[in-house]
Amino acid sequence: MSEAPIRIATRKSPLAMWQAEHVADALRKAHPGLEVELLGMSTQGDKILDTPLAKIGGKGLFVKELEQRMLEGDADIAVHSMKDVPVELPDGLHLAVILEREDPRDAFVSNHHASLVALPEGARVGTSSLRRQCQLADQRPDLEIIPLRGNVNTRLKKLDDGEYDAIILAAAGLLRLGLAERIRSFIDTEHSLPAIGQGAIGIECRSDDDRINSLLAPLHHAPTAARVRAERAMNHRLEGGCQVPIGGHATLDGDQLFLRGLVGTVDGSEIVRAEITGPEADAEQLGTALAEELLAHGAAKILAELYAEH
Repeated sequence: MSEAPIRIATRKSPLAMWQAEHVADALRKAHPGLEVELLGMSTQGDKILDTPLAKIGGKGLFVKELEQRMLEGDADIAVHSMKDVPVELPDGLHLAVILEREDPRDAFVSNHHASLVALPEGARVGTSSLRRQCQLADQRPDLEIIPLRGNVNTRLKKLDDGEYDAIILAAAGLLRLGLAERIRSFIDTEHSLPAIGQGAIGIECRSDDDRINSLLAPLHHAPTAARVRAERAMNHRLEGGCQVPIGGHATLDGDQLFLRGLVGTVDGSEIVRAEITGPEADAEQLGTALAEELLAHGAAKILAELYAEH
């Protein structure tokens, strides 16, 4: 096998760099002596911070330029937060490995309030996730939901500067960056169904690169991968993007996979929920079946109306 170093294309945000370093360490541990290089770059998603993602091309903006580096042969792998990875991947690339999932829940972050329930009427809550907006508006229609972009540290600074009474972030990012003390409470998945793949890290590479695929294989966490496959299959059938509020989360109990899904309007006035249980081996079929149930019970109408607005 070639001794050439593995080149990891990564965004330069602290969280992206943490994830890339995490993968680099895991590769060095699995293959002592292996050289790993990080190629940091800023994507359009990192540069355009004054516009909601849904209006400028969605979360795919965070991965497209990394994928281009791999397709051009300048990089070997890219490390992604799975919640940012579009349903469709470019020809020639695939998700080779899914690492073990971190906490998938949303986190409530505030300097003055302990939980979502404790927020006073009319409080200002920061999030740019349409999925979170939908579920927040459903539970607390009195809140003022204000857009919030930027990396984790930028968002925390805006909170500390008094622009918000509270903000909602993915718990996994805070935990990975050693910022657990900023979490005032975790929002149970019953009350805030996470984004597809939230908390999981995926590694993308060229599908025909046998050496790289072989080196990555020991990092794969099969239980997490089954859960993410079910969630992504649901999203694929729903043709979901970040322009629509879609949530989905799978858990495993032995070989049984339990998947919940949600589609709603941004203002939370309409929400369709469904759940399904079945063998882990049928993860993708379960995801597709759950999507069909959601579509049949009102999600098709909600999605058609939301896409017509864009």
